[in-house]
Amino acid sequence: MNGIGLLGTIVNTLTVLFGSSLGFLMKKGIPERFSDIIFKGLALVTIFIGVSGSLVGENTLLAVIAMVLGAFIGELINIDKHINVLAKRLENKFDKNNSNSTFSQGFTSACLLFCVGAMTIVGCLQAGLKGDNTVLFTKSTMDFVSSFIFASTMGLGVVFSSIFVFVYQGLLTLLAGVLSPVLTTSVINEMSCVGYIIIIGLGLNMLDLTKLKIMNFVPAIFLPILLCPLYDWIYKIIVF
Repeated sequence: MNGIGLLGTIVNTLTVLFGSSLGFLMKKGIPERFSDIIFKGLALVTIFIGVSGSLVGENTLLAVIAMVLGAFIGELINIDKHINVLAKRLENKFDKNNSNSTFSQGFTSACLLFCVGAMTIVGCLQAGLKGDNTVLFTKSTMDFVSSFIFASTMGLGVVFSSIFVFVYQGLLTLLAGVLSPVLTTSVINEMSCVGYIIIIGLGLNMLDLTKLKIMNFVPAIFLPILLCPLYDWIYKIIVF
């Protein structure tokens, strides 16, 4: 794969970086009572995004199994703890003077929002296999606006999520040739469904209605890669 394949990821990373940087600069000029109500509004929008995105799923049973197994794996590894430790180190280094910092929450929330969904998977596959960055360019435009809005209320953590965007999408793009045979439309839909269910949990956390360890659910996003073929194989045995 030549450099063209990674162009979409680079552009997407830069748009998140620039959009969130602008939003972070604006944050200082927004009174706390306004930033609080805006933050709650973003939480409601996040839940809406999660609900609408999860409807692409075609098999509820697969979603249930993926969430249960994914949560078990995530809790076993304790991904949430490791991510928060990383975020805390970055916060201590770059945002330690902010007593009301939402760095960790902003970092975790933005990483999930920018990297979960069909546009990320399909865009990286097309970029890696065909050098076609159209989907990622479209996603970049959307992420620029989203990162600006989120950073204006959630702060510096959103800016640092651009690093995660680069690593995650870059790896997907580089592995496109290996993953393309297994990432069928059905698998992508189920991965997106599970990812957006997790986004719902993220929105609930933002409203302080729950205290879910959101990152511990992330392994569930990738389990449909294994579960969908297994389900189809079992279904064929039962039917025939």
